Amino acid sequence: MAIDENLQPVLDDRTVEAIAARLDSVRSQIADAARAAGRDPSEITLVGVSKFFPAEYAMAAVRLGLADLGENRVQEMTAKIDRLKAQNLNPNWHLIGTLQKNKVKTVIGRTHLIHSVDSLSLLEAISRRSAADGHETKLLLQVNTSGELSKHGFDPEDLTASAIEAQKLPGIRLCGLMTMAPIFDNPDLTLPIFSKTKTLFDTLSQQLDNPADWQVLSMGMSGDFVQAIQCGSTLVRIGTAIFGRRL
Repeated sequence: MAIDENLQPVLDDRTVEAIAARLDSVRSQIADAARAAGRDPSEITLVGVSKFFPAEYAMAAVRLGLADLGENRVQEMTAKIDRLKAQNLNPNWHLIGTLQKNKVKTVIGRTHLIHSVDSLSLLEAISRRSAADGHETKLLLQVNTSGELSKHGFDPEDLTASAIEAQKLPGIRLCGLMTMAPIFDNPDLTLPIFSKTKTLFDTLSQQLDNPADWQVLSMGMSGDFVQAIQCGSTLVRIGTAIFGRRL
């Protein structure tokens, strides 16, 4: 590890080159998957998930042209926001992990998009704090399309009623859905889950008051983003395929 003139640790050239190569590969795979599905690659946003990596990895990715970063934990995200901002690096920050209501005040005004809104009570907490602080918080509803007990999210059966209720709340902008598929040895097994989520997404777009805001379908990670794009994902959350194995 070298030290730069501001006494900030920086990654060695080999590590940065490895991140650059993986990032190029992911971008190429996204473009290929989009074209294979008859879609424009520019429709798909790549979010690099830097969770559990030091802030220097996130800095390197942004300097390599990655505009969006995602984190699972509020404390880790806010610390990295501050570290990168001190270096004049200001990517779009996405909170993709579970958000507890007692942490809402910490993230309001600091995120580009919250992906993991999984209950009406959390929606109401975000709404209250956003309105009080004069912010409009963009968010996605997390839906548990796979039905796994270990996963958070709205039940698909409750999603329409919850979304209609959510759009009435002040201080928030409802932008779409997020889901997570199980990790399968064969990623094609995710296709029914992603397809069902896309159907829910399309159905809701016809039922909401502001369909123009309803643009983001966040699904697909390192092992299954090709399948997610095939099924209509507009945003993929990629960690290992860009940053390597967790430290």
